[in-house]
Amino acid sequence: MKFCLALFFSVLSIYCLGQNSPNKKAQVYFEKAGPLIDKLDYAAAEQVLKSAVEADPLFQNAYIVLAGVYKAQKKYSESRTAYEKAILINKTVAPAVIYGLAETEFATQDYAKAKQHFSEFLTLDNASDRAKKAKKYLLDCDFASAAIKKPVKYVPTNLGPGVNTTDAEYFPALTADGETLVFTRQMNGNEDFWTSQLKNDKWGAATPLSSRINTTHYNEGAQTISPDGKYLFFTGCNRPDGLGRCDIYVSHREGKDWGEPYNIGKPVNSEYWESQPAISPDGRTLYFISNRPGGSGGYDVWKSTITEDAKWGPAINLGPDINTIYDENTPFLHTDGRTLYFSSDGWPGFGNKDIFYSRMDNDGKWQKPVNMGYPINSFEDESGLVVSADGNFGLFSSNLKGGFGLQDIYSFGIPETARPLKVSYVKGIVRDKDTKKTIESNVQVVDLKTNKTVFDDYTDPETGQFLAVMPVGSDYLFNVNAEGYLFYSENFELKTGDINKPYQIEVYIEKIKQGGNVTLRNIFFDTNKFNLLPASIRELDLLIDFLHQNESVNIEIQGHTDNVGDDKLNEKLSFNRANAVYDYLIKNQIDAKRLSFKGFGASKPIADNKTELGRKNNRRTSFVITKV
Repeated sequence: MKFCLALFFSVLSIYCLGQNSPNKKAQVYFEKAGPLIDKLDYAAAEQVLKSAVEADPLFQNAYIVLAGVYKAQKKYSESRTAYEKAILINKTVAPAVIYGLAETEFATQDYAKAKQHFSEFLTLDNASDRAKKAKKYLLDCDFASAAIKKPVKYVPTNLGPGVNTTDAEYFPALTADGETLVFTRQMNGNEDFWTSQLKNDKWGAATPLSSRINTTHYNEGAQTISPDGKYLFFTGCNRPDGLGRCDIYVSHREGKDWGEPYNIGKPVNSEYWESQPAISPDGRTLYFISNRPGGSGGYDVWKSTITEDAKWGPAINLGPDINTIYDENTPFLHTDGRTLYFSSDGWPGFGNKDIFYSRMDNDGKWQKPVNMGYPINSFEDESGLVVSADGNFGLFSSNLKGGFGLQDIYSFGIPETARPLKVSYVKGIVRDKDTKKTIESNVQVVDLKTNKTVFDDYTDPETGQFLAVMPVGSDYLFNVNAEGYLFYSENFELKTGDINKPYQIEVYIEKIKQGGNVTLRNIFFDTNKFNLLPASIRELDLLIDFLHQNESVNIEIQGHTDNVGDDKLNEKLSFNRANAVYDYLIKNQIDAKRLSFKGFGASKPIADNKTELGRKNNRRTSFVITKV
């Protein structure tokens, strides 16, 4: 019969090998189901098929097709019963019928029976694509039966009427400070971005993100926002400048509004499907979903990293550590830079798409993905999870009972085992020291343990604001510089995991002038020694860059100590430390005529030597401009 080949379920074309009914009334009802199924009108098809089996209770083929129609409507219990009745009529059925029964048993959480029938199916068919899926289902049976016995705490909370409406809201994205939410809202079939601000622990009334990004003739969705809230990567489909059906675009925040988005082009985008971007906290690596050739399955997680010439590098598949022969989607890289959350129907789970997480080890290899557990994951599709910077809660969209509309955005507590590594951040504003006006400047944050730059960007040109994420477990160089100004140096120690509050600072930098003084807070020596430690090199190179950019500037390098110990020894130590910096600059092509050095011992304290913190601040290297 023609409609048997056009069914939404590919398996039904096999089911239709059964015999017709000798009962003409039953056969007429059965024939009516065909056009209805062709139109995907499963509710109407269900009714005529029920009439068919009422007219002929032994009409096996009608029961088999009815089972498929029930399954299309996610009426798994009814579908299972229909399969069972079909097999009772005649145990000799196509292997696909056994497979269909096993799927409904799995969906109704009868994992023992499902495992039995998937195994039976594999004795009949061990080579088809369905056989591959059956083997995966066997793993799912083992996982699901164990996971349900050990549920994780899961209490979803609706974000409220400031965010959610009678329309559909989904794809939440959150800045690192947790204060700005960007999400997709679909109204009258059109998808746009909206944003809400957190005030007094409540999300305020959402407003459209920007008329420069939102359009009336294209859909915008599947977005990610950089931790500092300055870059929005999103998916745009069927656009004139698109390379494929869906491409990835980016927009940069400019003051209170956003700049015109643009297609980031090849090699990230291709003639295939690219979507669901996720940007790394340093802004240098973009993770995304694509179905381009060279992957592990249908839709895979890929990545591209910015090269030294500031272009996106080749698209690299994350490989079998993350991707399967099935589909992965909605990747989200946490601000720790090492915990990846994503959705997959290929790893052992509850059969459909589940949310998993994987951690990157010290060698840059992704560890085996871990299922988030039950009931966070269920037999339904779960995807689109983002996790707050502190790792305490996640955001996702769903149509849970009691919501405001079609899909709402919810939050829930992340189980302890699934939480990312701890992070902190430094958030602030840069001002001119004399005028107090905000200025656009470059902010750099460097992990002193790995010597990797974790943040390198400019402050907002209008507000002077910045936000840089710093994973706990290392120490960080913090540098601010602007043309015509002395640079600013700070050090943040985050070696321990008990950092609870982020850093909120105001940075004042002064214009280059004689007498200007800078404390170099990332010059390190061992106690009572004057050999430069390796962690000092990055700060010294920044000083070298400053001197190259300002060739008319001469400086005096100054060494200082606290007041512990003999004054003469302290003075000698500070002299030798200043001399070590001087020698390094000379070796790196800075003209000796521009340099001098001096040790002051404990004679010029900047803090109280009665406390350990004060003594630490007094032990410093600085420089002062002697000539411009």
